[in-house]
Amino acid sequence: MKIIPGSMPTSKLHGYLQGAVGPRPIAFASTLDEQGRPNLSPFSFFNLFSSNPATLIFSPNRRVRDNTTKHTLENARKTSEVVINVVNYNIVQQASLSSVEYPEGVNEFTKAGLTQLASEMVKPFRVKESPVQFECKVNDIIELGQEGGAGNLIICEILVMHIDDSILNANGVIDPRKIDLVARMGGDWYTRAAEGLFEVAKPISTIGIGVDSIPEAIRLSPVLTGNNLGQLGNVEKLPTAVEVEEYKQHAILELYDDYKNRPSELKQHLHSMAKNLLDENKVEEAWKLLMASL
Repeated sequence: MKIIPGSMPTSKLHGYLQGAVGPRPIAFASTLDEQGRPNLSPFSFFNLFSSNPATLIFSPNRRVRDNTTKHTLENARKTSEVVINVVNYNIVQQASLSSVEYPEGVNEFTKAGLTQLASEMVKPFRVKESPVQFECKVNDIIELGQEGGAGNLIICEILVMHIDDSILNANGVIDPRKIDLVARMGGDWYTRAAEGLFEVAKPISTIGIGVDSIPEAIRLSPVLTGNNLGQLGNVEKLPTAVEVEEYKQHAILELYDDYKNRPSELKQHLHSMAKNLLDENKVEEAWKLLMASL
């Protein structure tokens, strides 16, 4: 399937884009209008873009159906202040409720059953139930177009960040399971980050050997996946012949007797064992096993 933007109605294209680009974190944006009335609304076109200065950007799109703009955008233009609250599983239904198109002046905090918490450096309220709240000044608003569906990038500089102590681990770092964030997918779908957590080791600080340096008999293995090859390529050097022989003698020597006269089956079995080790992030041991299979 191929889609060229402009070749179909924006509303339909919007669905394909949101289905393909995700999960998207949610900016639960709190603003005040010029009369000081609170407004609260979630936006999934949102992310962190800089640490110095600490900068968040979210985008309230122009409505596709009538090309009007949202109260959050209008308030941000007039007051240059916003509080961005993160959305976790405990408040996802309330955040969704706040997205209802209530008339101007209606307080979504009240409608969604959330608690207004006074900010320290800006006037808009924080969401007390949110585990992290960012008080921000609006540095710029970039309009991406004038037609329905066009985004408006609200560039927010973080003035102060509030973190609920209950989501920190013993080292004082945000625990991804405790914060229990949710994110938007396409349509009515969300995802709960804590239920799908896994770790990927960052590339080593020196230089990994790369997939292209993996011996061909391993690189072309029908058992190992692309992810497995990525793990294997993220080492600085291969195990030495002495290390491989020592591992072979102590860990897998009996397999050579079990698979005597069946070398292809032995190789496949060793590669399967290596894959299991890689799935457990035991990369060094997997390398020794794979080198022993050559």
